[in-house]
Amino acid sequence: MKKVYGSAAEALDGLLRDDMLIAAGGFGLCGIPELLIDAIVDSGVKGLTVASNNAGVDDFGLGKLLATRQVKKMMSSYVGENAEFMRQYLSGELELEFNPQGTLAERMRAGGAGIAGFYTRTGYGTQIGEGKEVKKFGEDHYILEEGIFADLAIVKAWKADTSGNCVFRKTARNFNPPAAMCGKVCVMEVEEIVEPGELDPDAIHLPGIYVHRLIQGEHEKRIEKVTTRKKEAV
Repeated sequence: MKKVYGSAAEALDGLLRDDMLIAAGGFGLCGIPELLIDAIVDSGVKGLTVASNNAGVDDFGLGKLLATRQVKKMMSSYVGENAEFMRQYLSGELELEFNPQGTLAERMRAGGAGIAGFYTRTGYGTQIGEGKEVKKFGEDHYILEEGIFADLAIVKAWKADTSGNCVFRKTARNFNPPAAMCGKVCVMEVEEIVEPGELDPDAIHLPGIYVHRLIQGEHEKRIEKVTTRKKEAV
């Protein structure tokens, strides 16, 4: 089965349609599938629901899809540094399903494991729990959260072999593994593709069974907030 494609547009060919649910990896701007996001922008699909921790910044990452009005709903835990995200939400132009961060990650992981739902204490007694089924275990109340089963997952890894077995680098191992798992189809972009056997089996973070299409490319890897200290006097 061919997994390696020449470009993001080629890898997404035949997969995109209006009104689909996309799970996107990354945290802030770290480990985001920037090449695949650009290709989705260029495709012109609209009415998208995107499950992702946040939506990048105004001119980068998922923020580009918000700027072009291709997203109708975000399933996120953080509005954060994206002013356009906040503006669209407050004006009623964008639907937003808030999720506690751990709950969102577990909803993705559950979908990837074929688990339709799970109970969690997080959110009980708050707006997050409104309208959700409640069950008592012992002395504590839990709410039912549904697993996320996305039509498409787009993720970013550091290195992968041609079978899709991959390694994430440091903080980029954030929402990428659960996002990849919960997609009916997963398209991954990486910095380097190697041959099977070149990666240590014990170092694999995500097995290739979850990855259907793969591309290699150059990445900007923009830093969301550059923080430095003053140079000390010698």
